[in-house]
Amino acid sequence: MEYLDFELPIKELEEQLEKCALIGQESDVDVTQTCKQIEKKLAATKKDIYKNLTAWQRVQLSRHPNRPYTLDYINAICGDTFLELHGDRNVKDDKAMIGGLGKIDDQSFMFIGQQKGYNTKTRQYRNFGMANPEGYRKALRLMKSAEKFGVPVVSIIDTPGAYPGLEAEERGQGEAIARNILEMTRLKVPIIVVIIGEGASGGALGIGVGDKVLMLENTWYSVISPESCSSILWRSWEFKEQAAEALKLTAKDMKKQKIIDEIVKEPLGGAHANRPETFLTVKDSILKAFDEFKNLSPTELVDQRMEKYSQMGVFKG
Repeated sequence: MEYLDFELPIKELEEQLEKCALIGQESDVDVTQTCKQIEKKLAATKKDIYKNLTAWQRVQLSRHPNRPYTLDYINAICGDTFLELHGDRNVKDDKAMIGGLGKIDDQSFMFIGQQKGYNTKTRQYRNFGMANPEGYRKALRLMKSAEKFGVPVVSIIDTPGAYPGLEAEERGQGEAIARNILEMTRLKVPIIVVIIGEGASGGALGIGVGDKVLMLENTWYSVISPESCSSILWRSWEFKEQAAEALKLTAKDMKKQKIIDEIVKEPLGGAHANRPETFLTVKDSILKAFDEFKNLSPTELVDQRMEKYSQMGVFKG
């Protein structure tokens, strides 16, 4: 188990609890009462820490190395019904963007999302979850296929941004993202977006237009990362905590600004603390969201989606 800097008090208490249990096993001393006291203190400490998280601490939790990624959610929710589809039919298959058909209960969905790696090798293979233009074009191809066969789309967002390399710009990174945003606004099937980790910049927006946008509690969604914002405004990464607060990038901030529709609660300690519970909560949230839109006609669906996004940023004096 890996701990973040603000989780160190939890680590200390868990180590104390482990030692206490070990003493009880290796000797005749009754340590039941002591263990109970430590457990009680541990529960109170966890509650206190996770109840008062800052914006930067939530950013750290969204990047936790043990946090589940897109394929973890898809495999847990769909089981062996998921069929991954590859390629943009133009350049190549982008490993940072995955997609395919899967079933939740008896309902088919087209899943798309960014995939990060678990270690150095897979992180390089997945390009750290940063998609190239062909990744966004693959996503669009799959969404268009879903539209053709009347299959709803589930878009899962977890990216530090679209890939900023020279070759990506040469192949039209900006155009690919803009095209996806345009096409998603008028797609004739329900689109459910779930932000499970980092939602950074155009990399997230490229698959982020939806009828229902769900955001896990300890995730962030912003035009820029706190580090990049800090380096631009203060010429240093040292002010990333202030930048995170100023950007208003947490789920609570996004809900308040009506950028997202719903916050999905995470287990105490984050999504990685209890994966089965997290997967079940996300599954239920997707099905609940789909129920809202499944009976709407394509025209009603598109009109409602366009109206939703037209209202963003509108303030009446």
